Amino acid sequence: MGSLSNPLSPLHYPLARRDYSIVDDYHGVLVSDPYRWLENPDSEETKAFVEVEAALTDSVLAECGERERLREQMTKLFDHPRYETPFKRGGKYFYFHNSGLQAQSVLYVQSDLDSEAEVLLDPSALSQDGTVALSTVSISRDGKYLAYGLSLSGSDWVTIKVMRIADKMPEPDTISWVKFSSISWSHDGNGFFYGRYPAPKEGGDVDPGTETDMNLNHQLCYHFLGTDQSEDVLCWKDPENPKYFFDTIVTEDGKYVTLAICEGCDPVNKLYYCDLSTVSGGLHVLKGSKDMLPFVKLVDNFEARYYLVANNDTEFIFLTNKESPRYKLVRVDLNKPEIWSDVLPEDQNDVLESAYAVNGNQLLVCYLSDVKYILQIRDLKTGQLLHNLPIDIGTVTGISGKRKDAEIFIGFTSFLSPGIIYKCNLSSEAPEMKVFREVSVPGFNRDDFHVEQVFVSSKDGTKIPMFIVSRKDIILDGSHPTLLYGYGGFNISLTPTFTVWRIVLARNLGFVFCIVNIRGGGEYGKEWNKSGSLSKKQNCFDDFIAASEFLISSGYTNSGRLCIEGRSNGGLLIAACINQRPDLFGCAIAHVGVMDMLRFHKFTIGHAWTSDYGCSDKKDEFQWLFKYSPLHNVKRPWETSDSSCQYPPTMLLTADHDDRVVPLHSLKLLATMQYILCMSLENSPQKNPIIARIDRKAGHGAGRPTQKMIDEAADRYGFAAKVMGVSWND
Repeated sequence: MGSLSNPLSPLHYPLARRDYSIVDDYHGVLVSDPYRWLENPDSEETKAFVEVEAALTDSVLAECGERERLREQMTKLFDHPRYETPFKRGGKYFYFHNSGLQAQSVLYVQSDLDSEAEVLLDPSALSQDGTVALSTVSISRDGKYLAYGLSLSGSDWVTIKVMRIADKMPEPDTISWVKFSSISWSHDGNGFFYGRYPAPKEGGDVDPGTETDMNLNHQLCYHFLGTDQSEDVLCWKDPENPKYFFDTIVTEDGKYVTLAICEGCDPVNKLYYCDLSTVSGGLHVLKGSKDMLPFVKLVDNFEARYYLVANNDTEFIFLTNKESPRYKLVRVDLNKPEIWSDVLPEDQNDVLESAYAVNGNQLLVCYLSDVKYILQIRDLKTGQLLHNLPIDIGTVTGISGKRKDAEIFIGFTSFLSPGIIYKCNLSSEAPEMKVFREVSVPGFNRDDFHVEQVFVSSKDGTKIPMFIVSRKDIILDGSHPTLLYGYGGFNISLTPTFTVWRIVLARNLGFVFCIVNIRGGGEYGKEWNKSGSLSKKQNCFDDFIAASEFLISSGYTNSGRLCIEGRSNGGLLIAACINQRPDLFGCAIAHVGVMDMLRFHKFTIGHAWTSDYGCSDKKDEFQWLFKYSPLHNVKRPWETSDSSCQYPPTMLLTADHDDRVVPLHSLKLLATMQYILCMSLENSPQKNPIIARIDRKAGHGAGRPTQKMIDEAADRYGFAAKVMGVSWND
């Protein structure tokens, strides 16, 4: 199927060298890798390939007539004030705000909610093109210092800086080579815990984010304010397990620091703790010492996840999936570590997403029920339900409030709600959700749209939830362009959120847009995740294909007007689905996808994904990876089915500073698809374009400046509109 009329000019694909000498032996199976040279981002040959492919894509985008109107409308609709959930530290309030088209959101501070807010830190001022992003912030308990992490060009690498809040003066502290780390202040305000890796290369200039070296030997450190990083205390490392990585939380009473140890992306961790009062002389005595913090092992296996919620001295409450795939709250006394008891047992149907200790001895708990959020206030000691907090069908985007606070803030969004921040006073007899701030988008009217949730039967009969958003009163005649988005991995849930791009598509191009909650995600707990991972990964693709067939059979669209899209693990999803069912789709957009399932674990943090995918180093796992790996399953569909069948128009998206899913995945797949489908035959039936959008000074997606987001959205959806023959609705 694919495009209806091949509206683009014939493409002349660049010839990429195929090295037939690269053949790997996987447990007796010989697998060639002719584009192995594309794994080196610094080679001149790779750079030349990127340049010529970028030029080809530019020539295609120049023919996409709706692209500029999309850019104009998206810019107009995106130009509205946005706020994030405020949080309180040291008696002051802090929040992020973007006036509309600012490159990055600005951090503000105010002494109370009625006073005038002041700019504390504007990341947009740190670079001319807005590619320096504020990736994390942490305020000391007394509100005197701001520690903040800066990311350049979208890289996962972070540099931590420190500022005095009172006079907004920078401190000299600079902490480098930080990745996948929180910033946890000790209560005395003398410094903070953080995690780092060794520098990726020794000597020479390093452009953080372009290297592909494996991230190994994570270390937990403590930094004292006003000192050089070389003097930081090494609190924990485990050289015998170089793939482990660590995170810490300092308890709200300041007495303890917990250490979570992970080896992958599975929701499991070891759990240690340290009573800081037992460190005689304080952390200073560890300076220059080879001794690490005296952590006590509370849980020393990877059977379950444990996340700290609260403590009363030695009595701790954790959120866990121990024998509870939909999670529960448990209590343990550090003096009796063998005795664990339930505070809030696992629910029979709903997933306990999060829990926060607030207002003394109360809990704010957040459940996910059929992909819809539920908020409750419960008793901290007994788990007893005290109040239900009413919210619309949508997503809780943020919760802020400490145990000492009766005042909490809750961020909310939905498909048709750009954003609401509620303020709730828990000291009143019946807590009321009052609107503190609400985002308004000029020109957007939610009454023009309809949202429904359906449940689709997958190949094995499993019911898969899917949200469908459309303009009201559409006729189900199979004519509507439709965008289907999916993810399905790593215990991550796709929940209803407002997106300017999709509203423009629906309003101006008549799109129906859909979010399908396939297996592999976290929408129904750990079992839902496990039923779409490892040897069962094919369930993800079956679920997505079933959702696609439902949209066609129900009259929403037809195969020529069904555009599928996914990011990261979702990019893998899209690529695998067009390999398996190229006839089913009119356009495919795959962002920063994991495409080489045999070698992903060899680059940056890829080794952590083996918990979801498996690893080709093991024979059985190689067999299931090889069956669906996008790079290794590109085949000419016209040779096995309808002679007119071809791959749909496809756009792969990647970026030069993506050090999460490194660009080599998309580049190798691009070269493979172009060769097998388009160039290896003199008169190939593959007429639909196979192109890549390769962004510069950008990464996996986080921290991307506003203009880059708008430009990318206009490009990919302008391409989709062109190849599917969709025109503007005036």
